[in-house]
Amino acid sequence: MTTTQILQQLVHELPDACERLGYVRKMTEEAATTVLGLVERAQDESQQVARQGTDLSEMLSRQATSADLSLERARSMLKLCAAYAATAARFAERERGLHTELMMAQGFQDLSGQVINKVIKMLERSEQPLVEMLAGLPAASEAAAPAEAAELQGVQTPDKALKQDDVDDLLASLGF
Repeated sequence: MTTTQILQQLVHELPDACERLGYVRKMTEEAATTVLGLVERAQDESQQVARQGTDLSEMLSRQATSADLSLERARSMLKLCAAYAATAARFAERERGLHTELMMAQGFQDLSGQVINKVIKMLERSEQPLVEMLAGLPAASEAAAPAEAAELQGVQTPDKALKQDDVDDLLASLGF
């Protein structure tokens, strides 16, 4: 395949690559929101079970050291212990369900990895033709390149990132 054909294919594939990466971003955001919601819910329930356990423990300790522990009070305490054990068992079952939901929320990783790999392969195929094309440009363009390269270093923030229209204009000026 010639450099021109590869670049034409790149121009054709770029919108799809952008769409795929947008999809990955959306899936990642949804999964993060789901995970954070599940963790928050688990923390609230965990705090409630812990508080009940602490209250029961303190009450049992007081009763155990009480000189007038009657059979009636002992039975009452056993009922409270049974109720707490049932609450703890339900909590453990809910936690197991939450852990399953957390794992499911991370299922996007396989799909997003596939999408990212496809975009990377497209970019890898286009790298050499772009290098060859740039090598053939007049020397005047080389003077502008270092300024642009310095501007694009690091993570791009939305206010500094290239817009699709800018990319389209650049490709159009190059005859694509």
